[in-house]
Amino acid sequence: MNQAMQAHVKLMQDGWEYAVDTWQRTFLFQDVLRKRGNEFIEHRKQGSPPVLTFKYKIISDGRRFDRPANYALARVFSKSGKPHDPTARPVVIIDPRAGHGPGIGGFKEESEIGIALNNGHPVYFIMFFSNPVAGQTVDDVLNAKIQFLEIIRQAHPDAEKPSVIGNCQAGWATALIAAMRPDLTGPIMLNGAPLSYWSGNRLNTPLRFKGGFSGGNWLSSFLSDLGNGRFDGAHVVSGFEDLNPANTLLKKPYHLYTHVDTEEERYLGFERWWGGFFFLTKKEMQFITESLFVGNRPERGRLEVDGKKIDLRQIDDPIVVFSSHGDNITSPQQALGWIAETWKSEDAIKQQGKVIIYLIHQDIGHLGIFVSGSVARKEHKELLEHMELFDKLSPGLYEMVISDKKGKKGTSRIQFQTRTLQDITRLNDDWGNGAFQVMNMVSQINDRMYNHLVSPFITAVTSEYSAAVVRKLHPLRMERYVWSDLNPAMIPVKTMASVVREDRKPAGDSNIFAEMGRSLSNCISTVLDYYRDQRDLATAAFFYGCYGNPLALAWHDILKPVISGQEEIISNNTLKE
Repeated sequence: MNQAMQAHVKLMQDGWEYAVDTWQRTFLFQDVLRKRGNEFIEHRKQGSPPVLTFKYKIISDGRRFDRPANYALARVFSKSGKPHDPTARPVVIIDPRAGHGPGIGGFKEESEIGIALNNGHPVYFIMFFSNPVAGQTVDDVLNAKIQFLEIIRQAHPDAEKPSVIGNCQAGWATALIAAMRPDLTGPIMLNGAPLSYWSGNRLNTPLRFKGGFSGGNWLSSFLSDLGNGRFDGAHVVSGFEDLNPANTLLKKPYHLYTHVDTEEERYLGFERWWGGFFFLTKKEMQFITESLFVGNRPERGRLEVDGKKIDLRQIDDPIVVFSSHGDNITSPQQALGWIAETWKSEDAIKQQGKVIIYLIHQDIGHLGIFVSGSVARKEHKELLEHMELFDKLSPGLYEMVISDKKGKKGTSRIQFQTRTLQDITRLNDDWGNGAFQVMNMVSQINDRMYNHLVSPFITAVTSEYSAAVVRKLHPLRMERYVWSDLNPAMIPVKTMASVVREDRKPAGDSNIFAEMGRSLSNCISTVLDYYRDQRDLATAAFFYGCYGNPLALAWHDILKPVISGQEEIISNNTLKE
Protein backbone atom coordinates (compact mmCIF):
# COMPACT_ATOMS: atom_id res chain seq x y z
CA MET A 1 0.00 0.00 0.00
CA ASN A 2 1.57 3.31 -1.06
CA GLN A 3 1.91 6.33 1.21
CA ALA A 4 -1.01 8.19 -0.35
CA MET A 5 -3.31 5.24 0.30
CA GLN A 6 -2.01 4.91 3.87
CA ALA A 7 -2.64 8.59 4.49
CA HIS A 8 -6.14 8.26 3.05
CA VAL A 9 -6.91 5.26 5.27
CA LYS A 10 -5.46 7.06 8.31
CA LEU A 11 -7.63 10.10 7.55
CA MET A 12 -10.75 7.92 7.30
CA GLN A 13 -9.91 6.11 10.55
CA ASP A 14 -9.26 9.38 12.35
CA GLY A 15 -12.48 10.84 11.02
CA TRP A 16 -14.58 7.90 12.22
CA GLU A 17 -12.77 7.78 15.55
CA TYR A 18 -13.24 11.55 16.06
CA ALA A 19 -16.93 11.38 15.08
CA VAL A 20 -17.63 8.63 17.64
CA ASP A 21 -15.59 10.46 20.30
CA THR A 22 -17.37 13.77 19.61
CA TRP A 23 -20.80 12.13 19.83
CA GLN A 24 -19.92 10.47 23.15
CA ARG A 25 -18.04 13.45 24.54
CA THR A 26 -20.95 15.80 23.84
CA PHE A 27 -23.31 13.77 26.03
CA LEU A 28 -20.71 13.40 28.79
CA PHE A 29 -20.02 17.15 28.72
CA GLN A 30 -23.72 17.99 28.93
CA ASP A 31 -24.15 15.47 31.74
CA VAL A 32 -21.45 17.19 33.79
CA LEU A 33 -23.28 20.50 33.32
CA ARG A 34 -26.49 18.74 34.40
CA LYS A 35 -24.79 17.51 37.55
CA ARG A 36 -23.45 21.01 38.20
CA GLY A 37 -27.00 22.38 38.04
CA ASN A 38 -28.29 19.65 40.37
CA GLU A 39 -25.49 20.27 42.86
CA PHE A 40 -26.15 24.00 42.74
CA ILE A 41 -29.79 23.41 43.68
CA GLU A 42 -28.94 20.81 46.33
CA HIS A 43 -26.22 22.99 47.84
CA ARG A 44 -28.73 25.80 48.25
CA LYS A 45 -31.22 23.43 49.91
CA GLN A 46 -28.52 22.43 52.41
CA GLY A 47 -27.97 26.07 53.35
CA SER A 48 -24.81 26.51 51.23
CA PRO A 49 -22.34 24.99 53.73
CA PRO A 50 -18.58 25.59 53.32
CA VAL A 51 -16.88 23.55 50.60
CA LEU A 52 -14.17 22.44 53.04
CA THR A 53 -12.76 18.99 52.45
CA PHE A 54 -11.87 18.77 56.17
CA LYS A 55 -14.03 18.02 59.18
CA TYR A 56 -14.95 21.06 61.21
CA LYS A 57 -16.99 22.04 64.24
CA ILE A 58 -18.64 25.43 64.76
CA ILE A 59 -17.67 26.69 68.21
CA SER A 60 -19.13 30.21 68.07
CA ASP A 61 -21.97 31.66 66.00
CA GLY A 62 -21.82 35.41 65.35
CA ARG A 63 -25.54 35.54 64.67
CA ARG A 64 -26.08 35.22 68.43
CA PHE A 65 -23.81 38.12 69.41
CA ASP A 66 -25.14 41.37 70.84
CA ARG A 67 -24.15 42.86 67.49
CA PRO A 68 -25.10 39.93 65.25
CA ALA A 69 -23.33 39.13 62.00
CA ASN A 70 -23.65 36.13 59.68
CA TYR A 71 -20.22 34.77 60.60
CA ALA A 72 -19.12 31.78 62.67
CA LEU A 73 -15.89 30.41 64.09
CA ALA A 74 -15.09 26.78 63.28
CA ARG A 75 -12.32 24.49 64.49
CA VAL A 76 -10.86 22.39 61.67
CA PHE A 77 -9.53 18.87 62.24
CA SER A 78 -6.96 16.83 60.37
CA LYS A 79 -8.27 13.86 58.41
CA SER A 80 -5.46 11.71 59.73
CA GLY A 81 -6.28 12.57 63.32
CA LYS A 82 -2.78 13.99 63.77
CA PRO A 83 -2.70 15.86 67.11
CA HIS A 84 -1.50 19.44 67.23
CA ASP A 85 1.16 20.83 69.51
CA PRO A 86 -0.70 22.54 72.41
CA THR A 87 1.95 25.27 72.46
CA ALA A 88 1.93 25.80 68.69
CA ARG A 89 0.70 29.10 67.33
CA PRO A 90 -2.94 28.86 66.14
CA VAL A 91 -3.57 29.59 62.47
CA VAL A 92 -6.79 31.34 61.44
CA ILE A 93 -7.97 31.32 57.81
CA ILE A 94 -10.56 33.82 56.57
CA ASP A 95 -11.99 33.36 53.09
CA PRO A 96 -13.30 36.18 50.88
CA ARG A 97 -16.95 37.13 50.96
CA ALA A 98 -17.00 38.48 47.42
CA GLY A 99 -20.01 36.78 45.91
CA HIS A 100 -18.84 33.27 46.73
CA GLY A 101 -19.26 31.06 49.76
CA PRO A 102 -16.57 30.02 52.27
CA GLY A 103 -14.20 27.07 52.12
CA ILE A 104 -11.86 27.74 49.20
CA GLY A 105 -8.95 28.02 51.66
CA GLY A 106 -9.52 24.33 52.47
CA PHE A 107 -11.04 23.25 49.19
CA LYS A 108 -8.60 20.32 48.89
CA GLU A 109 -5.96 18.48 50.85
CA GLU A 110 -3.11 20.59 49.46
CA SER A 111 -4.34 23.97 50.69
CA GLU A 112 -3.67 26.62 53.29
CA ILE A 113 -5.65 24.65 55.88
CA GLY A 114 -4.06 21.34 54.88
CA ILE A 115 -0.52 22.73 55.14
CA ALA A 116 -1.23 24.32 58.53
CA LEU A 117 -2.70 21.08 59.89
CA ASN A 118 0.24 19.04 58.62
CA ASN A 119 2.61 21.42 60.43
CA GLY A 120 0.85 20.68 63.73
CA HIS A 121 -0.92 24.02 64.19
CA PRO A 122 -4.38 24.25 65.73
CA VAL A 123 -6.42 25.57 62.80
CA TYR A 124 -9.50 27.75 62.90
CA PHE A 125 -11.69 28.86 60.05
CA ILE A 126 -13.89 31.96 60.10
CA MET A 127 -16.85 31.08 57.88
CA PHE A 128 -20.03 32.91 56.92
CA PHE A 129 -23.59 32.10 55.93
CA SER A 130 -25.45 32.86 52.72
CA ASN A 131 -27.80 35.51 54.07
CA PRO A 132 -26.61 38.45 56.17
CA VAL A 133 -28.40 39.54 59.33
CA ALA A 134 -30.88 42.33 58.60
CA GLY A 135 -29.16 45.71 58.92
CA GLN A 136 -25.71 44.14 59.25
CA THR A 137 -22.75 46.48 58.69
CA VAL A 138 -19.04 45.98 58.10
CA ASP A 139 -18.52 47.29 61.64
CA ASP A 140 -20.62 44.39 62.95
CA VAL A 141 -18.61 41.90 60.89
CA LEU A 142 -15.27 43.21 62.13
CA ASN A 143 -16.57 43.17 65.71
CA ALA A 144 -17.61 39.51 65.31
CA LYS A 145 -14.18 38.55 63.98
CA ILE A 146 -12.51 40.30 66.89
CA GLN A 147 -14.66 38.30 69.31
CA PHE A 148 -13.64 35.10 67.51
CA LEU A 149 -9.97 35.98 67.94
CA GLU A 150 -10.58 36.63 71.64
CA ILE A 151 -12.08 33.13 71.93
CA ILE A 152 -9.01 31.64 70.24
CA ARG A 153 -6.64 33.52 72.53
CA GLN A 154 -8.50 32.21 75.59
CA ALA A 155 -8.40 28.65 74.21
CA HIS A 156 -4.60 28.76 73.71
CA PRO A 157 -3.16 30.77 76.61
CA ASP A 158 0.28 29.11 76.32
CA ALA A 159 0.66 29.73 72.60
CA GLU A 160 1.78 32.79 70.66
CA LYS A 161 -0.86 35.10 69.21
CA PRO A 162 -2.65 33.48 66.27
CA SER A 163 -1.42 34.01 62.75
CA VAL A 164 -4.30 35.24 60.58
CA ILE A 165 -4.46 34.49 56.85
CA GLY A 166 -6.84 36.71 54.87
CA ASN A 167 -7.65 35.77 51.29
CA CYS A 168 -8.64 38.48 48.80
CA GLN A 169 -11.44 40.59 50.33
CA ALA A 170 -10.76 39.02 53.72
CA GLY A 171 -7.21 40.38 53.49
CA TRP A 172 -8.19 44.01 53.96
CA ALA A 173 -10.50 43.00 56.81
CA THR A 174 -7.57 41.17 58.42
CA ALA A 175 -5.39 44.26 58.12
CA LEU A 176 -8.09 46.43 59.71
CA ILE A 177 -8.51 43.99 62.62
CA ALA A 178 -4.75 43.82 63.18
CA ALA A 179 -4.64 47.64 63.30
CA MET A 180 -7.66 47.86 65.63
CA ARG A 181 -6.57 45.06 68.00
CA PRO A 182 -2.84 44.34 67.61
CA ASP A 183 -3.00 42.47 70.92
CA LEU A 184 -5.02 39.68 69.24
CA THR A 185 -3.06 38.96 66.07
CA GLY A 186 0.38 37.56 65.40
CA PRO A 187 1.86 37.61 61.89
CA ILE A 188 -0.80 38.37 59.30
CA MET A 189 -0.73 37.08 55.72
CA LEU A 190 -2.62 39.04 53.08
CA ASN A 191 -3.14 36.97 49.93
CA GLY A 192 -4.24 38.96 46.89
CA ALA A 193 -5.76 41.64 49.13
CA PRO A 194 -6.64 45.00 47.48
CA LEU A 195 -5.60 47.67 49.98
CA SER A 196 -4.44 50.16 47.30
CA TYR A 197 -7.27 50.08 44.84
CA TRP A 198 -6.16 53.13 42.83
CA SER A 199 -2.70 51.69 42.12
CA GLY A 200 -1.80 49.67 39.05
CA ASN A 201 -1.10 50.11 35.38
CA ARG A 202 -3.36 50.50 32.40
CA LEU A 203 -2.86 47.00 31.04
CA ASN A 204 -3.29 44.54 33.91
CA THR A 205 -5.70 46.23 36.34
CA PRO A 206 -8.92 46.82 34.38
CA LEU A 207 -11.26 46.13 37.29
CA ARG A 208 -10.47 49.43 39.00
CA PHE A 209 -11.83 51.39 36.02
CA LYS A 210 -15.27 49.73 36.00
CA GLY A 211 -16.64 51.91 38.78
CA GLY A 212 -15.92 55.02 36.76
CA PHE A 213 -17.58 53.55 33.69
CA SER A 214 -20.92 53.37 35.52
CA GLY A 215 -20.56 56.61 37.46
CA GLY A 216 -19.59 55.17 40.82
CA ASN A 217 -21.40 53.56 43.74
CA TRP A 218 -24.98 54.33 42.79
CA LEU A 219 -25.24 51.14 40.69
CA SER A 220 -24.49 48.88 43.67
CA SER A 221 -27.06 50.84 45.68
CA PHE A 222 -29.62 50.36 42.90
CA LEU A 223 -28.94 46.60 42.68
CA SER A 224 -29.24 46.35 46.46
CA ASP A 225 -32.60 48.10 46.35
CA LEU A 226 -33.81 45.69 43.66
CA GLY A 227 -32.75 42.91 46.02
CA ASN A 228 -34.90 44.33 48.83
CA GLY A 229 -31.88 45.54 50.77
CA ARG A 230 -29.53 42.70 49.80
CA PHE A 231 -26.81 42.79 47.16
CA ASP A 232 -26.64 39.59 45.12
CA GLY A 233 -23.17 38.03 44.95
CA ALA A 234 -23.98 36.75 41.46
CA HIS A 235 -23.35 40.29 40.19
CA VAL A 236 -19.79 40.16 41.56
CA VAL A 237 -19.12 36.72 40.08
CA SER A 238 -20.45 37.92 36.73
CA GLY A 239 -18.04 40.87 36.88
CA PHE A 240 -15.13 38.51 37.49
CA GLU A 241 -16.13 36.36 34.54
CA ASP A 242 -16.36 39.38 32.26
CA LEU A 243 -12.70 40.20 32.94
CA ASN A 244 -11.49 37.23 30.88
CA PRO A 245 -13.99 36.38 28.13
CA ALA A 246 -11.67 33.83 26.52
CA ASN A 247 -11.53 31.81 29.72
CA THR A 248 -15.23 32.18 30.49
CA LEU A 249 -16.60 31.54 27.01
CA LEU A 250 -14.09 29.02 25.68
CA LYS A 251 -11.05 27.89 27.66
CA LYS A 252 -12.88 26.73 30.77
CA PRO A 253 -15.73 24.82 29.02
CA TYR A 254 -13.41 23.52 26.30
CA HIS A 255 -10.96 22.22 28.89
CA LEU A 256 -13.82 20.32 30.53
CA TYR A 257 -14.98 19.05 27.12
CA THR A 258 -11.52 17.77 26.11
CA HIS A 259 -10.83 16.24 29.55
CA VAL A 260 -14.37 15.16 30.39
CA ASP A 261 -13.25 11.63 31.34
CA THR A 262 -10.99 12.90 34.13
CA GLU A 263 -12.06 16.45 35.04
CA GLU A 264 -15.59 15.89 36.33
CA GLU A 265 -14.82 15.68 40.04
CA ARG A 266 -12.45 18.67 40.07
CA TYR A 267 -14.78 20.77 37.95
CA LEU A 268 -17.87 20.06 40.04
CA GLY A 269 -15.97 20.68 43.26
CA PHE A 270 -14.80 24.09 42.11
CA GLU A 271 -18.19 25.04 40.64
CA ARG A 272 -19.85 24.24 43.96
CA TRP A 273 -17.84 27.14 45.40
CA TRP A 274 -17.82 29.41 42.35
CA GLY A 275 -21.61 29.22 42.06
CA GLY A 276 -22.32 29.89 45.73
CA PHE A 277 -23.71 33.41 45.15
CA PHE A 278 -23.82 34.73 48.72
CA PHE A 279 -25.39 38.04 49.74
CA LEU A 280 -24.34 41.29 51.40
CA THR A 281 -26.54 43.97 52.91
CA LYS A 282 -26.83 47.31 51.16
CA LYS A 283 -24.90 48.96 53.99
CA GLU A 284 -22.05 46.48 53.65
CA MET A 285 -21.86 46.93 49.90
CA GLN A 286 -21.92 50.71 50.22
CA PHE A 287 -19.07 50.60 52.74
CA ILE A 288 -16.97 48.30 50.55
CA THR A 289 -17.45 50.20 47.30
CA GLU A 290 -17.32 53.66 48.88
CA SER A 291 -14.39 53.04 51.21
CA LEU A 292 -12.28 50.61 49.22
CA PHE A 293 -12.99 50.31 45.51
CA VAL A 294 -13.84 53.94 44.81
CA GLY A 295 -12.69 55.83 47.89
CA ASN A 296 -9.37 54.00 48.48
CA ARG A 297 -9.63 55.12 52.10
CA PRO A 298 -7.40 52.58 53.92
CA GLU A 299 -4.36 53.75 51.96
CA ARG A 300 -5.31 57.40 52.37
CA GLY A 301 -5.80 57.03 56.15
CA ARG A 302 -9.43 58.16 55.92
CA LEU A 303 -11.21 54.98 56.98
CA GLU A 304 -13.29 54.89 60.16
CA VAL A 305 -14.73 51.85 61.94
CA ASP A 306 -17.04 52.32 64.92
CA GLY A 307 -16.20 56.01 64.85
CA LYS A 308 -12.44 55.42 65.16
CA LYS A 309 -9.97 56.22 62.41
CA ILE A 310 -7.94 53.21 61.30
CA ASP A 311 -4.16 53.63 61.22
CA LEU A 312 -2.44 50.67 59.55
CA ARG A 313 0.80 51.68 61.24
CA GLN A 314 -0.69 50.30 64.48
CA ILE A 315 -0.16 46.73 63.25
CA ASP A 316 2.52 45.34 65.58
CA ASP A 317 3.45 41.91 64.30
CA PRO A 318 5.02 40.99 60.94
CA ILE A 319 2.97 41.65 57.82
CA VAL A 320 3.27 39.26 54.88
CA VAL A 321 1.80 40.27 51.51
CA PHE A 322 1.48 37.65 48.76
CA SER A 323 0.57 38.78 45.23
CA SER A 324 1.15 37.77 41.62
CA HIS A 325 1.94 39.42 38.30
CA GLY A 326 -0.64 37.09 36.75
CA ASP A 327 -3.46 38.45 38.94
CA ASN A 328 -5.82 40.73 37.00
CA ILE A 329 -8.16 41.20 39.97
CA THR A 330 -5.65 42.30 42.64
CA SER A 331 -2.38 43.24 40.99
CA PRO A 332 0.91 43.55 42.93
CA GLN A 333 0.50 47.33 42.78
CA GLN A 334 -2.86 47.11 44.53
CA ALA A 335 -1.58 44.58 47.07
CA LEU A 336 1.63 46.48 47.92
CA GLY A 337 1.06 50.17 47.18
CA TRP A 338 -0.40 50.91 50.62
CA ILE A 339 2.95 50.07 52.25
CA ALA A 340 4.68 52.99 50.53
CA GLU A 341 1.77 55.35 51.17
CA THR A 342 1.48 54.38 54.84
CA TRP A 343 5.13 54.51 55.91
CA LYS A 344 6.63 56.87 53.28
CA SER A 345 10.20 55.64 53.92
CA GLU A 346 12.15 52.56 54.95
CA ASP A 347 13.52 54.50 57.93
CA ALA A 348 9.98 54.98 59.23
CA ILE A 349 9.39 51.22 59.01
CA LYS A 350 12.59 50.55 60.94
CA GLN A 351 12.05 53.27 63.52
CA GLN A 352 8.60 51.91 64.32
CA GLY A 353 10.00 48.37 64.64
CA LYS A 354 7.89 46.90 61.83
CA VAL A 355 8.70 43.80 59.79
CA ILE A 356 7.04 43.78 56.37
CA ILE A 357 7.59 40.92 53.93
CA TYR A 358 6.23 40.57 50.44
CA LEU A 359 6.23 37.70 48.00
CA ILE A 360 5.39 38.04 44.29
CA HIS A 361 4.52 35.07 42.11
CA GLN A 362 5.36 35.47 38.45
CA ASP A 363 2.27 34.17 36.69
CA ILE A 364 -0.38 32.52 38.88
CA GLY A 365 -3.89 33.98 38.60
CA HIS A 366 -5.92 35.54 41.40
CA LEU A 367 -7.61 32.37 42.64
CA GLY A 368 -4.38 30.41 42.31
CA ILE A 369 -2.83 32.54 45.08
CA PHE A 370 -4.98 30.75 47.65
CA VAL A 371 -6.39 27.77 45.69
CA SER A 372 -3.60 26.29 43.57
CA GLY A 373 -2.12 23.04 44.89
CA SER A 374 1.32 23.95 43.52
CA VAL A 375 1.22 27.27 45.39
CA ALA A 376 0.13 25.50 48.58
CA ARG A 377 3.00 23.02 48.29
CA LYS A 378 5.56 25.75 47.72
CA GLU A 379 4.71 29.31 48.79
CA HIS A 380 2.17 28.61 51.57
CA LYS A 381 4.23 25.71 52.88
CA GLU A 382 7.31 27.90 53.19
CA LEU A 383 5.38 30.82 54.66
CA LEU A 384 3.85 28.67 57.39
CA GLU A 385 7.06 26.79 58.13
CA HIS A 386 9.04 30.01 58.48
CA MET A 387 6.38 31.88 60.43
CA GLU A 388 8.38 31.94 63.66
CA LEU A 389 11.38 33.33 61.78
CA PHE A 390 9.48 36.49 60.84
CA ASP A 391 9.65 37.81 64.41
CA LYS A 392 13.42 37.34 64.45
CA LEU A 393 14.08 39.54 61.43
CA SER A 394 15.38 43.04 62.02
CA PRO A 395 12.77 45.74 61.38
CA GLY A 396 12.54 46.64 57.72
CA LEU A 397 11.07 45.78 54.34
CA TYR A 398 11.93 42.40 52.79
CA GLU A 399 11.11 40.36 49.74
CA MET A 400 10.85 36.65 50.40
CA VAL A 401 12.50 34.77 47.55
CA ILE A 402 11.94 31.02 47.26
CA SER A 403 14.53 29.27 45.11
CA ASP A 404 13.57 26.27 42.99
CA LYS A 405 16.90 24.72 43.95
CA LYS A 406 16.60 22.40 46.93
CA GLY A 407 18.80 22.43 49.99
CA LYS A 408 20.67 19.48 51.49
CA LYS A 409 17.56 18.18 53.24
CA GLY A 410 15.39 18.54 50.15
CA THR A 411 13.81 21.78 51.36
CA SER A 412 13.54 24.96 49.31
CA ARG A 413 16.12 27.68 49.75
CA ILE A 414 14.60 30.78 51.30
CA GLN A 415 16.04 34.28 51.25
CA PHE A 416 14.75 37.45 52.84
CA GLN A 417 16.23 40.16 50.66
CA THR A 418 16.21 43.75 51.92
CA ARG A 419 14.11 46.04 49.76
CA THR A 420 13.31 49.77 49.56
CA LEU A 421 9.98 51.45 49.00
CA GLN A 422 11.20 52.32 45.51
CA ASP A 423 11.09 48.60 44.70
CA ILE A 424 7.35 48.80 45.36
CA THR A 425 6.62 52.18 43.77
CA ARG A 426 8.44 51.33 40.54
CA LEU A 427 5.89 48.55 39.97
CA ASN A 428 3.27 51.26 39.53
CA ASP A 429 3.51 52.90 36.10
CA ASP A 430 0.11 54.57 36.37
CA TRP A 431 0.06 57.64 38.60
CA GLY A 432 -3.41 58.87 37.67
CA ASN A 433 -4.58 59.39 41.24
CA GLY A 434 -6.04 62.75 40.24
CA ALA A 435 -8.51 61.01 37.93
CA PHE A 436 -9.46 58.56 40.69
CA GLN A 437 -10.03 61.44 43.09
CA VAL A 438 -12.40 63.01 40.58
CA MET A 439 -14.18 59.67 40.18
CA ASN A 440 -14.51 59.44 43.96
CA MET A 441 -16.10 62.87 44.04
CA VAL A 442 -18.48 62.10 41.16
CA SER A 443 -19.38 58.77 42.77
CA GLN A 444 -20.31 60.44 46.05
CA ILE A 445 -22.46 63.00 44.27
CA ASN A 446 -24.22 60.37 42.13
CA ASP A 447 -24.79 58.04 45.08
CA ARG A 448 -26.24 60.80 47.25
CA MET A 449 -28.53 61.90 44.42
CA TYR A 450 -29.67 58.33 43.80
CA ASN A 451 -30.34 57.60 47.48
CA HIS A 452 -32.33 60.80 47.93
CA LEU A 453 -34.19 61.08 44.63
CA VAL A 454 -34.55 57.56 43.23
CA SER A 455 -34.03 54.98 45.98
CA PRO A 456 -37.29 55.82 47.86
CA PHE A 457 -39.33 55.00 44.75
CA ILE A 458 -37.41 51.75 44.06
CA THR A 459 -37.78 50.51 47.63
CA ALA A 460 -41.48 51.44 47.64
CA VAL A 461 -42.26 49.07 44.76
CA THR A 462 -39.81 46.32 45.77
CA SER A 463 -40.78 43.34 47.91
CA GLU A 464 -39.06 40.11 48.89
CA TYR A 465 -41.10 38.36 46.21
CA SER A 466 -39.96 40.71 43.43
CA ALA A 467 -36.37 40.48 44.72
CA ALA A 468 -36.56 36.67 44.56
CA VAL A 469 -37.80 36.84 40.98
CA VAL A 470 -34.91 39.13 40.01
CA ARG A 471 -32.41 36.76 41.65
CA LYS A 472 -33.88 33.69 39.96
CA LEU A 473 -33.64 35.38 36.57
CA HIS A 474 -29.96 36.24 36.89
CA PRO A 475 -28.15 34.68 33.89
CA LEU A 476 -25.70 32.72 36.06
CA ARG A 477 -28.55 31.12 38.00
CA MET A 478 -30.69 30.54 34.91
CA GLU A 479 -27.76 28.77 33.27
CA ARG A 480 -27.64 26.32 36.17
CA TYR A 481 -31.39 25.83 36.31
CA VAL A 482 -31.56 25.08 32.58
CA TRP A 483 -28.72 22.57 32.83
CA SER A 484 -30.31 20.56 35.66
CA ASP A 485 -32.99 17.93 36.18
CA LEU A 486 -35.53 20.75 36.49
CA ASN A 487 -35.38 20.79 32.69
CA PRO A 488 -37.13 17.70 31.15
CA ALA A 489 -34.76 17.98 28.17
CA MET A 490 -31.98 16.67 30.42
CA ILE A 491 -33.61 13.22 30.71
CA PRO A 492 -32.16 11.91 27.41
CA VAL A 493 -28.80 13.49 28.28
CA LYS A 494 -28.66 11.56 31.55
CA THR A 495 -29.71 8.33 29.82
CA MET A 496 -27.28 8.61 26.93
CA ALA A 497 -24.38 9.60 29.21
CA SER A 498 -24.81 6.39 31.23
CA VAL A 499 -24.86 4.35 28.00
CA VAL A 500 -21.77 6.11 26.63
CA ARG A 501 -19.73 5.47 29.78
CA GLU A 502 -20.21 1.72 29.33
CA ASP A 503 -18.63 1.78 25.86
CA ARG A 504 -16.38 4.84 25.89
CA LYS A 505 -14.06 5.18 22.86
CA PRO A 506 -12.03 8.38 23.14
CA ALA A 507 -9.98 9.61 20.20
CA GLY A 508 -6.22 9.55 20.60
CA ASP A 509 -4.19 12.72 21.09
CA SER A 510 -2.55 12.16 17.71
CA ASN A 511 -5.90 12.18 15.93
CA ILE A 512 -5.62 14.83 13.22
CA PHE A 513 -9.15 16.13 13.79
CA ALA A 514 -8.53 16.44 17.54
CA GLU A 515 -5.39 18.43 16.75
CA MET A 516 -7.40 20.65 14.42
CA GLY A 517 -9.94 21.21 17.19
CA ARG A 518 -7.22 22.28 19.63
CA SER A 519 -5.71 24.61 17.02
CA LEU A 520 -9.09 26.19 16.31
CA SER A 521 -9.68 26.65 20.03
CA ASN A 522 -6.33 28.42 20.38
CA CYS A 523 -7.15 30.71 17.45
CA ILE A 524 -10.53 31.68 18.92
CA SER A 525 -8.92 32.25 22.34
CA THR A 526 -6.35 34.55 20.74
CA VAL A 527 -9.12 36.57 19.10
CA LEU A 528 -11.03 36.84 22.40
CA ASP A 529 -7.86 37.87 24.23
CA TYR A 530 -7.28 40.57 21.62
CA TYR A 531 -10.84 41.79 22.11
CA ARG A 532 -10.30 41.83 25.89
CA ASP A 533 -7.08 43.85 25.59
CA GLN A 534 -8.63 46.40 23.24
CA ARG A 535 -11.73 46.66 25.44
CA ASP A 536 -9.61 47.26 28.53
CA LEU A 537 -7.48 49.88 26.76
CA ALA A 538 -10.64 51.63 25.57
CA THR A 539 -12.05 51.53 29.11
CA ALA A 540 -8.85 53.09 30.49
CA ALA A 541 -8.89 55.75 27.77
CA PHE A 542 -12.51 56.60 28.56
CA PHE A 543 -11.76 56.72 32.28
CA TYR A 544 -8.85 59.14 31.98
CA GLY A 545 -10.55 61.16 29.27
CA CYS A 546 -13.63 61.58 31.45
CA TYR A 547 -12.10 61.97 34.91
CA GLY A 548 -8.51 63.02 34.16
CA ASN A 549 -9.10 65.95 31.83
CA PRO A 550 -8.05 69.44 33.01
CA LEU A 551 -11.62 70.67 33.47
CA ALA A 552 -12.58 67.73 35.68
CA LEU A 553 -9.41 68.13 37.74
CA ALA A 554 -10.08 71.87 38.16
CA TRP A 555 -13.65 71.24 39.38
CA HIS A 556 -12.30 68.66 41.82
CA ASP A 557 -9.85 71.20 43.26
CA ILE A 558 -12.70 73.66 43.72
CA LEU A 559 -15.03 71.17 45.40
CA LYS A 560 -12.34 69.21 47.27
CA PRO A 561 -12.69 71.08 50.60
CA VAL A 562 -16.42 70.37 50.67
CA ILE A 563 -16.11 66.73 49.59
CA SER A 564 -13.19 65.99 51.94
CA GLY A 565 -15.08 67.47 54.86
CA GLN A 566 -18.10 65.31 54.11
CA GLU A 567 -16.27 62.04 53.55
CA GLU A 568 -16.27 60.87 57.17
CA ILE A 569 -19.84 62.10 57.70
CA ILE A 570 -21.03 60.15 54.67
CA SER A 571 -19.22 57.03 55.87
CA ASN A 572 -20.75 57.22 59.33
CA ASN A 573 -24.22 57.82 57.94
CA THR A 574 -23.82 54.82 55.66
CA LEU A 575 -23.02 52.67 58.66
CA LYS A 576 -25.59 54.00 61.10
CA GLU A 577 -28.61 54.97 59.02
